[in-house]
Amino acid sequence: MSVLDETKFIMKKYGIKANKSLGQNFLINEEVLKKIVDSAKICKDDLVIEIGPGLGSLTKYILDKAGKIICVELDKKMISILEDRFFKYDNLNIINEDVLKVDFNKIILDEKRKGQIKNVKIVANLPYYITTPIIMKLLEEKLDIESITIMIQKEVADRLIAIPGDKNAGAITYTVYYYCESKKIMEVPSTSFIPEPEVTSEVINLKVRKQKIVKIKDEKLFFNIIKSGFLQRRKTLLNSLTNNHIFEDKASGEKILNELGFDLNIRAENLSIKDFEKIYNKIKP
Repeated sequence: MSVLDETKFIMKKYGIKANKSLGQNFLINEEVLKKIVDSAKICKDDLVIEIGPGLGSLTKYILDKAGKIICVELDKKMISILEDRFFKYDNLNIINEDVLKVDFNKIILDEKRKGQIKNVKIVANLPYYITTPIIMKLLEEKLDIESITIMIQKEVADRLIAIPGDKNAGAITYTVYYYCESKKIMEVPSTSFIPEPEVTSEVINLKVRKQKIVKIKDEKLFFNIIKSGFLQRRKTLLNSLTNNHIFEDKASGEKILNELGFDLNIRAENLSIKDFEKIYNKIKP
């Protein structure tokens, strides 16, 4: 049975309709499902945390490769389907919870203490309406994970994996670059889902860095500087950082930028992460 036929059968059996408020679009492309799992390089030493498994189409491909899989699903209807569909598997644990409220550090610590898991990997077809908060949570909580392999909206994906200083870069680009090495895996057309979303999707892989690319003690301040630089994207860096109170005033901002050899008309999007490190070092307490 094809993934499409299987998905239609499950939806009919359980009376399921995609919940737009939860951003549900069910992936029906077998090639994409296999590519997601292959690019995550899952093995029996791995704990895989899948966010938003839905009907379990991706879960099915992960189960036979991973040592254990923990699925985090908000929709109670999906919980029943997952439990029925995979009741024979003893390496699956399902959590009915809002992903933003889950204590992943505790889950990972508990699993590693059992001694059967070496690496932890996040794999997900993320709901597009909440993509950024989920990614920020996974990175900022400094989880003991090896990689994040996700499918998200192409426009967001391109911004996440851009190199700081590129035209696609935004504030979140620098955050992802700080924590991870990233790469594009594949684009996924809207026809790969039911119902079809209005956008093209993209699979990306984020490999968590063992050593940060810049040395920062006060990460909150560092990322606040970057965020402030992009809050008023059309303005110069000088004006953005002055208006958002990173610089005490315009004169002190001009002094700092001049000392660093930066053009006073430069914009945030033109700076590398090391450029922002230089600014941080000038204004840190």
